[in-house]
Parts: sequence; C-alpha cells; structure tokens
Amino acid sequence: MTPKILAEPNNLWWFVPAAVVIALLYFLSPILAPFLFAAILAYISNPLVTWLGRHRVPRALGAALVMLLLGGLFVVLVLILLPLFIKEVRLLTERLPGFLAHLNDHLVPWIKAKFGVEPQFDLAALTKLIGDNLQGADGLGMKLLASLRIGGLAVLGFVVTLLLVPVVLFYLLRDWSGLLAQIEELLPRRWHPQLTGVAREIDAVLAEFLRGQIAVMVLMSVLYVSGLWLAGLEFALPIGIITGMLVFVPYVGMLTGLALATVVALMQSPGVSGAVPVWIVFGICQALEGTLVTPLLVGKRIGLHPVAVIFALLAFGQIFGFFGVLLALPASAALLVGLRHLGGQYRNSSLYKK
Repeated sequence: MTPKILAEPNNLWWFVPAAVVIALLYFLSPILAPFLFAAILAYISNPLVTWLGRHRVPRALGAALVMLLLGGLFVVLVLILLPLFIKEVRLLTERLPGFLAHLNDHLVPWIKAKFGVEPQFDLAALTKLIGDNLQGADGLGMKLLASLRIGGLAVLGFVVTLLLVPVVLFYLLRDWSGLLAQIEELLPRRWHPQLTGVAREIDAVLAEFLRGQIAVMVLMSVLYVSGLWLAGLEFALPIGIITGMLVFVPYVGMLTGLALATVVALMQSPGVSGAVPVWIVFGICQALEGTLVTPLLVGKRIGLHPVAVIFALLAFGQIFGFFGVLLALPASAALLVGLRHLGGQYRNSSLYKK
C-alpha cells in the first residue's frame, strides 16, 4: 500500500523543515534568482542536449552548443529590437507635439462642452523638455548612461547575475542526469514511490507549460506582427514582438501591446478611425490565443485561477525581482501539483477526520 506522508499526526514534523526551506528561500532570494532562472532554462533545454547525446555528441559539448544557440537567439532579438526602439522613440518625440496640438484643437473643446472643464497641454514646455532631454538617439543614450551611473550598484548586481546564469546553466545541462539521480537517491525509501509519482506529474505539467508557452509566444509574435503590419501600423514589428513575448503574463501582455499600438496609431493618424484597425487586430489575435493557440499548444492542465496568477506574479516579483516574474507561473504550477497531493493526504488523515 502506498505510504502516506500525512497519514498520521506524528508525520507533521515535515512541516518544520518545510518552514526552514521557505525561510531560506526568502532570506537568500537575492542570490537564488540566477540559480532558479538557470534551472528553468536548463529544464527547457535539457531535451535538446539529450537528443544531441543520442547522436554521439558528448554531454559537455552538447551543453555548450545549446548555450551558443540560446545566446545567438538573444543577440539577434536585441539587434532587431534595440535600433528600432531608439528610432521609434525619436520619431514619437518628434510627433508628440503635433499630436497634443490636435488634442488641444479637437478633444479639449469636446471635454469643455460636455463636462465644463478646459484642460490644456503646454506644448511649449513639452517641446523644450524633449529638446533638452531626448535630442535624437545620442541624447537618449546619454540619459541612459547617466541613469546607469546613478544606480551603479544595482546595475552591477544585474550584470553579475547575467554572467552567473550561463555558468550555472552549463553545469546544470552537463550534469542534469547525475543531479537527478543524486536527488532521487536521497529520497526516503518508504515514500519513494509516492514522491517520484508527484515528481513525474510536476514534470508533465512543467513540460506542457514551459515548452508549450514558448511555442505560443513565437506564434503570437508572428500573428501580432503580421496583423499590425496589415493594419498599416508603422511600428508593427517591435510592438508585435513585445506583445507576443509578453503573452506568458496573462492580460498584462495584451493590455501593454494594445496601449502601445493605440498611442502609435493615434499619433500616426489622429482620430479614432486610425485606431480601429489596431483594435480589430488585437481582438482577433486575443480570440485566437484563448480559443485555439493556447489550448492546443499548452493545454489546460495548469489550473491556475486568474487571481492566483496575479498573486504569483506579485509575490515572486517581490521576492526575486525581475527573474521572479519569469519564474512565477512555472513555479506556481509545480507548487499547485504538490499542494493538490498534500490536500488529498490531509483529507484522508486522522487529523482531518477526527
């Protein structure tokens, strides 16, 4: 008969080491973030390294090749987005005074007639602010460098984290099978079947979520870029990529992309008619994602309620910073499996039934 960890109150001593682990996670969070992020990347990339191993590529060489592939993809993405971002910031700052002048001429009279309030946009002050702070790409670069000097320690910590992630990732990819075997060897033999069963279920959930979510992000980026390009939006490529890459954050990614695209559409063609095609594109893409793309590629096995998703993002972001946002959903999915099993154990225990 399968042993039950919570079958008797005497086994509740497990909550003591669990509490210690949670406390350590909290107090060591500044240094744990790169290790957790590298572990997630290793989990995603391990099947490719294993496939290379089956084709007689040494494990260390396979890990290095996969890391080069990931690094190349990251560099390509930066080289595509960064120049476009600088160019678009410059164009937007050039067009912003004209857009605000259009609002002064058309929107302000309507607000005054309807609500009796007369807001005004100070075009002269805005133009001076833009001229002083964002004089082309060089001015933007100088401002960014100045901000980096102000937060030098924070930037240094971020750079150290970025350098630490590939080192940890390489060793995890190289020794993945051995590490799993060592962890399995440490499991108490009495609970080994149950714990390995939970681990296999967590593996199935994470595999479905992480690898499926990557496919969703790529496909939705293509759909958003294509749709916004057909709608005539000038900045279709970066806005589409940003929106597609952020779909792993429910609601936030779509709303961010919609806000950016709407602002660009209104500056490009003042009036609601210019934004309508953009809204149609986002409506179609959102419907495709919710009804076809995500259910097909990811499935519905995660089972996280939208409120739980928001809480997980805020909680992990508070503890682990930027990397915590990336870790929130996969970690929550794994925790959900464990809590589901613990809940079943608790309801079958004498502590609950008495």
